[in-house]
Amino acid sequence: MSTGNLLTDHPELYEERFPDPDRLAARWAEDTLRRHGAGPRVLDVGCGTGRDAAWLHHHAGRRVTGIDTAETMLAHARRAHPGPDYHRGDMRDFDLGVTFDAVICLDSALLYCHTNDDLTAFLDRCRAHLTPGGLLIAEMRNGAFFLGNTELLDGPRTASFDWRGTTHTSHTTLWIDHGAQLLCRRRTWTADDGTPSPDRQEQHSAWRLLFPQELRYFLTTAGFEVLDLYDRPGPRTEPAWCEGNSPSGTTSSDRLHLVARFVDGH
Repeated sequence: MSTGNLLTDHPELYEERFPDPDRLAARWAEDTLRRHGAGPRVLDVGCGTGRDAAWLHHHAGRRVTGIDTAETMLAHARRAHPGPDYHRGDMRDFDLGVTFDAVICLDSALLYCHTNDDLTAFLDRCRAHLTPGGLLIAEMRNGAFFLGNTELLDGPRTASFDWRGTTHTSHTTLWIDHGAQLLCRRRTWTADDGTPSPDRQEQHSAWRLLFPQELRYFLTTAGFEVLDLYDRPGPRTEPAWCEGNSPSGTTSSDRLHLVARFVDGH
Protein backbone atom coordinates (compact mmCIF):
# COMPACT_ATOMS: atom_id res chain seq x y z
CA MET A 1 0.00 0.00 0.00
CA SER A 2 1.40 3.39 -1.00
CA THR A 3 1.22 6.54 1.11
CA GLY A 4 -0.14 9.77 -0.32
CA ASN A 5 -2.96 12.25 -0.38
CA LEU A 6 -5.19 11.34 -3.29
CA LEU A 7 -7.32 14.49 -3.03
CA THR A 8 -4.39 16.90 -2.76
CA ASP A 9 -2.61 15.18 -5.62
CA HIS A 10 -5.76 15.40 -7.79
CA PRO A 11 -7.51 18.75 -7.12
CA GLU A 12 -10.24 18.02 -9.69
CA LEU A 13 -11.08 14.91 -7.71
CA TYR A 14 -11.14 16.99 -4.50
CA GLU A 15 -13.71 19.36 -5.98
CA GLU A 16 -15.79 16.43 -7.18
CA ARG A 17 -15.71 14.78 -3.75
CA PHE A 18 -16.51 18.02 -1.90
CA PRO A 19 -18.68 20.08 -4.26
CA ASP A 20 -19.60 23.59 -3.17
CA PRO A 21 -21.53 25.13 -6.08
CA ASP A 22 -22.95 27.89 -3.89
CA ARG A 23 -19.54 28.80 -2.41
CA LEU A 24 -21.05 28.84 1.08
CA ALA A 25 -17.73 29.31 2.90
CA ALA A 26 -16.75 32.24 0.69
CA ARG A 27 -20.19 33.82 1.12
CA TRP A 28 -19.95 33.43 4.90
CA ALA A 29 -16.50 35.01 4.83
CA GLU A 30 -17.74 37.93 2.71
CA ASP A 31 -20.74 38.47 4.98
CA THR A 32 -18.37 38.55 7.97
CA LEU A 33 -15.96 40.92 6.20
CA ARG A 34 -18.79 43.31 5.40
CA ARG A 35 -20.32 43.10 8.87
CA HIS A 36 -17.05 44.19 10.44
CA GLY A 37 -16.12 46.79 7.83
CA ALA A 38 -13.03 45.14 6.38
CA GLY A 39 -11.15 46.71 3.49
CA PRO A 40 -10.73 45.02 0.10
CA ARG A 41 -7.35 43.30 0.48
CA VAL A 42 -7.74 39.70 1.67
CA LEU A 43 -5.21 36.92 2.27
CA ASP A 44 -6.62 33.39 2.08
CA VAL A 45 -4.34 31.08 4.09
CA GLY A 46 -4.73 27.45 3.05
CA CYS A 47 -6.56 28.43 -0.13
CA GLY A 48 -6.58 24.89 -1.55
CA THR A 49 -8.11 24.72 -5.02
CA GLY A 50 -8.83 28.46 -5.04
CA ARG A 51 -12.62 28.22 -5.25
CA ASP A 52 -13.29 30.54 -2.32
CA ALA A 53 -10.47 32.94 -3.16
CA ALA A 54 -11.73 33.32 -6.73
CA TRP A 55 -15.35 33.88 -5.59
CA LEU A 56 -14.26 36.63 -3.22
CA HIS A 57 -12.12 38.14 -5.95
CA HIS A 58 -14.69 38.14 -8.75
CA HIS A 59 -18.08 38.24 -7.00
CA ALA A 60 -17.30 40.28 -3.89
CA GLY A 61 -14.79 42.65 -5.46
CA ARG A 62 -11.98 41.75 -3.07
CA ARG A 63 -8.29 41.86 -4.01
CA VAL A 64 -7.37 38.35 -2.94
CA THR A 65 -4.05 36.59 -2.46
CA GLY A 66 -4.00 32.87 -1.67
CA ILE A 67 -1.25 30.75 -0.15
CA ASP A 68 -1.03 26.98 0.23
CA THR A 69 1.68 24.39 0.75
CA ALA A 70 0.48 22.04 -2.04
CA GLU A 71 1.82 23.03 -5.46
CA THR A 72 -0.69 20.72 -7.14
CA MET A 73 -3.52 22.69 -5.56
CA LEU A 74 -1.96 26.00 -6.53
CA ALA A 75 -1.42 24.92 -10.14
CA HIS A 76 -5.09 23.92 -10.32
CA ALA A 77 -6.16 27.21 -8.70
CA ARG A 78 -4.22 29.26 -11.25
CA ARG A 79 -5.75 27.28 -14.11
CA ALA A 80 -9.32 26.67 -12.93
CA HIS A 81 -9.92 29.66 -10.63
CA PRO A 82 -7.80 32.55 -11.94
CA GLY A 83 -7.91 36.09 -10.64
CA PRO A 84 -6.28 35.99 -7.20
CA ASP A 85 -2.51 35.94 -6.78
CA TYR A 86 -1.45 32.47 -5.65
CA HIS A 87 1.77 31.72 -3.80
CA ARG A 88 3.30 28.66 -2.20
CA GLY A 89 3.82 29.25 1.50
CA ASP A 90 3.71 27.65 4.93
CA MET A 91 1.29 29.30 7.36
CA ARG A 92 3.99 29.34 10.05
CA ASP A 93 6.68 31.27 8.16
CA PHE A 94 5.25 32.94 5.04
CA ASP A 95 6.50 36.43 4.17
CA LEU A 96 4.80 38.16 1.24
CA GLY A 97 6.16 41.62 1.95
CA VAL A 98 2.70 43.27 1.79
CA THR A 99 -0.16 43.89 4.20
CA PHE A 100 -3.85 43.02 4.02
CA ASP A 101 -7.11 44.19 5.52
CA ALA A 102 -8.08 40.64 6.49
CA VAL A 103 -6.68 37.14 6.77
CA ILE A 104 -9.14 34.26 6.31
CA CYS A 105 -8.64 30.58 7.20
CA LEU A 106 -11.50 28.39 5.99
CA ASP A 107 -12.26 24.67 6.43
CA SER A 108 -10.08 24.15 9.53
CA ALA A 109 -6.90 25.44 7.87
CA LEU A 110 -5.91 27.09 11.16
CA LEU A 111 -5.92 23.69 12.88
CA TYR A 112 -2.88 22.54 10.93
CA CYS A 113 -1.02 24.49 13.61
CA HIS A 114 -0.53 21.32 15.66
CA THR A 115 1.55 22.80 18.50
CA ASN A 116 1.52 25.95 20.59
CA ASP A 117 4.67 27.09 18.78
CA ASP A 118 2.95 26.56 15.42
CA LEU A 119 -0.05 28.65 16.46
CA THR A 120 2.13 31.39 17.93
CA ALA A 121 4.18 31.52 14.73
CA PHE A 122 1.04 31.74 12.57
CA LEU A 123 -0.41 34.59 14.62
CA ASP A 124 2.94 36.37 14.36
CA ARG A 125 2.73 36.04 10.55
CA CYS A 126 -0.82 37.42 10.69
CA ARG A 127 0.37 40.43 12.68
CA ALA A 128 3.12 41.06 10.13
CA HIS A 129 0.65 40.95 7.23
CA LEU A 130 -2.33 42.83 8.70
CA THR A 131 -2.92 46.55 8.73
CA PRO A 132 -3.83 48.03 12.14
CA GLY A 133 -7.43 47.04 12.80
CA GLY A 134 -7.25 44.20 10.26
CA LEU A 135 -9.36 41.09 10.75
CA LEU A 136 -8.56 37.42 11.25
CA ILE A 137 -11.56 35.28 10.21
CA ALA A 138 -11.57 31.50 10.59
CA GLU A 139 -13.95 28.57 10.70
CA MET A 140 -12.80 25.23 12.03
CA ARG A 141 -13.64 22.10 13.95
CA ASN A 142 -14.56 22.89 17.54
CA GLY A 143 -12.48 21.23 20.23
CA ALA A 144 -15.24 21.74 22.81
CA PHE A 145 -17.61 19.60 20.74
CA PHE A 146 -15.57 16.50 21.52
CA LEU A 147 -16.05 16.87 25.28
CA GLY A 148 -18.56 14.05 25.72
CA ASN A 149 -19.41 13.63 22.03
CA THR A 150 -18.17 10.57 20.16
CA GLU A 151 -20.46 10.54 17.12
CA LEU A 152 -17.60 11.35 14.74
CA LEU A 153 -15.37 8.71 16.35
CA ASP A 154 -17.71 5.72 16.30
CA GLY A 155 -16.07 3.39 13.80
CA PRO A 156 -14.82 3.84 10.25
CA ARG A 157 -16.93 5.68 7.70
CA THR A 158 -17.15 4.64 4.06
CA ALA A 159 -18.11 6.85 1.14
CA SER A 160 -18.11 6.20 -2.61
CA PHE A 161 -18.50 8.43 -5.64
CA ASP A 162 -17.90 8.24 -9.37
CA TRP A 163 -15.35 10.37 -11.18
CA ARG A 164 -14.48 10.03 -14.84
CA GLY A 165 -15.82 6.51 -15.04
CA THR A 166 -14.07 5.28 -11.89
CA THR A 167 -15.69 4.53 -8.54
CA HIS A 168 -13.55 5.86 -5.69
CA THR A 169 -14.21 4.62 -2.16
CA SER A 170 -12.79 6.11 1.02
CA HIS A 171 -12.56 4.35 4.38
CA THR A 172 -12.02 6.98 7.09
CA THR A 173 -11.22 6.48 10.79
CA LEU A 174 -10.98 9.33 13.29
CA TRP A 175 -9.52 9.19 16.78
CA ILE A 176 -8.23 11.63 19.38
CA ASP A 177 -4.64 11.84 20.57
CA HIS A 178 -5.50 13.33 23.95
CA GLY A 179 -1.94 14.16 24.98
CA ALA A 180 -1.21 16.06 21.76
CA GLN A 181 -4.77 17.47 21.61
CA LEU A 182 -5.13 16.30 18.01
CA LEU A 183 -8.02 14.87 16.02
CA CYS A 184 -6.25 12.26 13.90
CA ARG A 185 -7.49 10.82 10.63
CA ARG A 186 -6.52 7.75 8.64
CA ARG A 187 -8.13 7.45 5.21
CA THR A 188 -7.66 4.59 2.79
CA TRP A 189 -8.71 4.98 -0.84
CA THR A 190 -9.60 2.32 -3.36
CA ALA A 191 -10.34 3.00 -7.00
CA ASP A 192 -12.14 0.35 -9.01
CA ASP A 193 -11.65 1.05 -12.71
CA GLY A 194 -11.78 -2.54 -13.90
CA THR A 195 -8.05 -3.17 -13.67
CA PRO A 196 -6.80 -6.30 -11.86
CA SER A 197 -5.14 -4.31 -9.06
CA PRO A 198 -7.11 -1.27 -7.83
CA ASP A 199 -5.04 1.73 -6.80
CA ARG A 200 -4.74 2.14 -3.02
CA GLN A 201 -3.46 5.09 -1.04
CA GLU A 202 -3.43 5.68 2.69
CA GLN A 203 -3.50 9.22 3.99
CA HIS A 204 -2.69 10.36 7.53
CA SER A 205 -3.56 13.84 8.77
CA ALA A 206 -4.55 15.63 11.95
CA TRP A 207 -6.15 18.81 13.26
CA ARG A 208 -5.38 20.61 16.52
CA LEU A 209 -8.41 20.61 18.81
CA LEU A 210 -8.56 24.15 20.15
CA PHE A 211 -11.00 25.05 22.89
CA PRO A 212 -12.73 28.44 22.78
CA GLN A 213 -11.11 29.92 25.89
CA GLU A 214 -7.73 28.57 24.86
CA LEU A 215 -8.11 30.23 21.48
CA ARG A 216 -9.10 33.50 23.15
CA TYR A 217 -5.92 33.38 25.23
CA PHE A 218 -3.61 32.83 22.26
CA LEU A 219 -5.29 35.63 20.30
CA THR A 220 -5.26 38.12 23.17
CA THR A 221 -1.61 37.37 23.90
CA ALA A 222 -0.79 37.94 20.21
CA GLY A 223 -2.45 41.37 20.19
CA PHE A 224 -5.91 40.51 18.83
CA GLU A 225 -9.32 41.45 20.18
CA VAL A 226 -11.87 38.65 19.77
CA LEU A 227 -15.02 40.13 18.24
CA ASP A 228 -17.03 36.94 17.64
CA LEU A 229 -16.60 33.31 18.67
CA TYR A 230 -19.62 31.10 18.00
CA ASP A 231 -20.72 27.72 16.70
CA ARG A 232 -23.50 28.67 14.27
CA PRO A 233 -24.70 29.83 11.83
CA GLY A 234 -21.93 29.13 9.38
CA PRO A 235 -21.19 27.45 6.06
CA ARG A 236 -20.91 23.97 7.54
CA THR A 237 -23.42 24.20 10.40
CA GLU A 238 -26.52 25.45 8.58
CA PRO A 239 -27.49 23.66 5.33
CA ALA A 240 -29.59 26.65 4.30
CA TRP A 241 -27.10 29.23 5.54
CA CYS A 242 -27.42 32.67 3.96
CA GLU A 243 -26.02 36.12 4.52
CA GLY A 244 -27.47 38.13 7.37
CA ASN A 245 -27.83 35.41 10.00
CA SER A 246 -26.66 36.54 13.43
CA PRO A 247 -24.27 34.37 15.45
CA SER A 248 -25.90 32.33 18.18
CA GLY A 249 -23.04 32.78 20.63
CA THR A 250 -22.97 29.16 21.79
CA THR A 251 -20.14 26.67 21.31
CA SER A 252 -21.73 23.23 21.31
CA SER A 253 -21.65 22.23 17.65
CA ASP A 254 -18.89 20.61 15.63
CA ARG A 255 -17.80 23.93 14.03
CA LEU A 256 -16.30 27.03 15.59
CA HIS A 257 -16.31 30.45 13.91
CA LEU A 258 -13.84 33.17 14.84
CA VAL A 259 -13.56 36.88 14.11
CA ALA A 260 -10.69 38.82 15.72
CA ARG A 261 -9.26 42.29 15.15
CA PHE A 262 -5.55 43.11 15.24
CA VAL A 263 -5.20 45.92 17.77
CA ASP A 264 -1.67 45.69 19.15
CA GLY A 265 1.42 46.46 17.07
CA HIS A 266 3.88 44.60 19.31
